Amino acid sequence: MTDTQSPEHVLADLRASTRGTLIERMGIELLEVSAARAVAVMTVAGNTQPAGLLHGGASAALAETVGSFAAQVHAGPGRASVGTELNATHHRGAREGSVRAVAEAVHLGRTTASYAITITDESGRRVCSARLSCFLLDR
Repeated sequence: MTDTQSPEHVLADLRASTRGTLIERMGIELLEVSAARAVAVMTVAGNTQPAGLLHGGASAALAETVGSFAAQVHAGPGRASVGTELNATHHRGAREGSVRAVAEAVHLGRTTASYAITITDESGRRVCSARLSCFLLDR
């Protein structure tokens, strides 16, 4: 990413960076990203536990993904974001369709960034609430 990239180019670059990663295997699709907010969706199918509910680990991976993308935009060119702490509360299980994660900045500092992430099902019901802290470092 460069300082002059449009939001569409930043989004395209971040999407391209997911090739061959867990993000791609889980079917996480980044829809919107800025330092202040990021949005992604993920299908429930293929990301369930044996009882047929969305796996809590899948929700956690989705939360860390969407928050980390926002933190990466905040970090800027030549820098990287790495997650340092993630906590998640699972409120209900989704069985089908997709879930949507929205990360909103809580703190945007020089060396750290924190996000509150809400994951909802297709009916808008909260599935998971999470908080992510990232450390921002030079590459």
